[in-house]
Amino acid sequence: MTTGIDVAIAAVPLLLAGVLLVGLLWPATRAMPLAWVTALAVGYFAWNMPVNWLAAASAAGFMTAIEILWIVFGALVLLYTLMEAGAFDRINRGFATVSDDRRVQIVLIAFFMATFIEGAAGFGTPAAVVAPLLLGLGFPALAAVIAGIIGHIIAVTYGAVGTPIVVGIQSPLESVEFTRVAIQDGGMTVQGFSREVAAWAATYHALVGFVMPLFAVGMVVYFFGDPDDRSLAPAWEVAPLCLASGIAFAVPYWISAWFLTAEFPSLIGSMVGGAIILSILRAGYLLPDDEWEFPDRDRWKDHWVGSIEPGQSNGSNGGGADTRGGVSPEAEAADLSGGEDMSLLKAWSPYVLLVILLVVTRAVDPISSFINRNIFVVSWGGILGTDLTGAVAWMNVPGFWLLVSAVIAIPIFGMSGQEVGDAWKEAARKIVSPFIALVFVIAMVQVMLQSGAHPGSTPGGVSMIVLLAQTTADLLGPAYPAFASLIGALGAAMAGSNTVSNITFGAFQFEAATQLGLPRTIIVGAQAVGGAIGNLVAIHNLVAALATVGLLGQEGRVMRLNMIPLLYYATGVGLLCLLFSYVLFPNVF
Repeated sequence: MTTGIDVAIAAVPLLLAGVLLVGLLWPATRAMPLAWVTALAVGYFAWNMPVNWLAAASAAGFMTAIEILWIVFGALVLLYTLMEAGAFDRINRGFATVSDDRRVQIVLIAFFMATFIEGAAGFGTPAAVVAPLLLGLGFPALAAVIAGIIGHIIAVTYGAVGTPIVVGIQSPLESVEFTRVAIQDGGMTVQGFSREVAAWAATYHALVGFVMPLFAVGMVVYFFGDPDDRSLAPAWEVAPLCLASGIAFAVPYWISAWFLTAEFPSLIGSMVGGAIILSILRAGYLLPDDEWEFPDRDRWKDHWVGSIEPGQSNGSNGGGADTRGGVSPEAEAADLSGGEDMSLLKAWSPYVLLVILLVVTRAVDPISSFINRNIFVVSWGGILGTDLTGAVAWMNVPGFWLLVSAVIAIPIFGMSGQEVGDAWKEAARKIVSPFIALVFVIAMVQVMLQSGAHPGSTPGGVSMIVLLAQTTADLLGPAYPAFASLIGALGAAMAGSNTVSNITFGAFQFEAATQLGLPRTIIVGAQAVGGAIGNLVAIHNLVAALATVGLLGQEGRVMRLNMIPLLYYATGVGLLCLLFSYVLFPNVF
């Protein structure tokens, strides 16, 4: 029998992580090792976990972290390869030269460019790349950060080629017996269940998030327009463009989530939608009658701009400041001088190739079967004498194909050895902090998930996660669907990652839905969306974005402003989740 004390003890690792990350603003590289040690202590003293089970759970978490980092490293290598080659600058010019109207630039760069980068790289990359691009075009630094963060949120659930779903949902549910067995009893595989979750998440996003281009424009024109006459009127003038852009993104995005796999929605939505809207704009349609511009520079508020003046976001003009006050690699690389004569098709070609490779390796059975053979999988069964297993399918996960695309890009762009070396070195440098944070956060979650799996588990033979889920389900009762996305948002706000939020709370949401008799795909889908919207206020993402525009210290201001789209998104998803769960789709698994 469990008690309130048991519940409180089970929550200690998560509460400690929250206090350190959000309350004391510790970096995840410091906070998560301590949270992991706390989970070990709770597992050993309160759940009677043997030492070999604690070590095995941590080792399984380490292997999951390696799989995530393999994807992230490949994504960063490809992104920095395009930056070094000048292809990224050519893509940006393709967007930026369409119109001098700031509202149009927000739609093209802060929405389509940012969602594309999110689908390709994820992990805080979009805002850190897009913000200095907008700054270089003349945006106030704070406006550039706000637009970049809001613009990419709809894509976060499928960031880094589907990592939050493939690794954040599928891998943890596969590793836990109660979720794996429940899914199999429902006539599904864990992989099939994860694809269903991805599809339902895209449904939430498409119905709620298609207005995000208008939201981003509205936030900028209202808070950064004429200080003496705040108005949303300039946003309504481009509402047709914004809504058409949202729909052009959402339709292929939703279709790819339902009929392809979780790797593609953000990539396909941004590429197809962006091409459609660019064609429409170049044909002269949907362009505003009058160009909207920011107020004169001398009327800007002091907190709008930091250490870098607008128009000076490249290396030769001052550069985007990093946390050490120097020039950020993102800002330098985003304004490379190469690529003047490069065609847009050539600039985009490595990502087009990536999509083709991923489709072929997943849709063509002989190829899919070949790359999933045991010789291409690093596995560890019965870890340290326990029932736990771990595996890294290094050739099947997108990381391998991202690196293949990056290698093929070298002759496409005629890159020098120095350029290639710089791209790989920068990717390796960027992976260090995520490596430390992910290893310990996933190890912590695995300890919490597996705390009920060993013989002699107490209290009640359930894990810490299951106990917390049962308690939350009891407290919220039938209203639970309204809060499912907020639970995911909390996880992302703490850890700065949709993937980590899904790993932490995916099984939690699954168990809560089971306890309440709710559709599990719909509830876990809301978790996947919540993990995305939590990035609006995730301190780690805000610091990364603000550092690139020389505006560190404004994290609180950005969080306050971003609470507006967060509350809109959470309310919309909560209402849809209630409607789906009780009225429209109560009988889905």
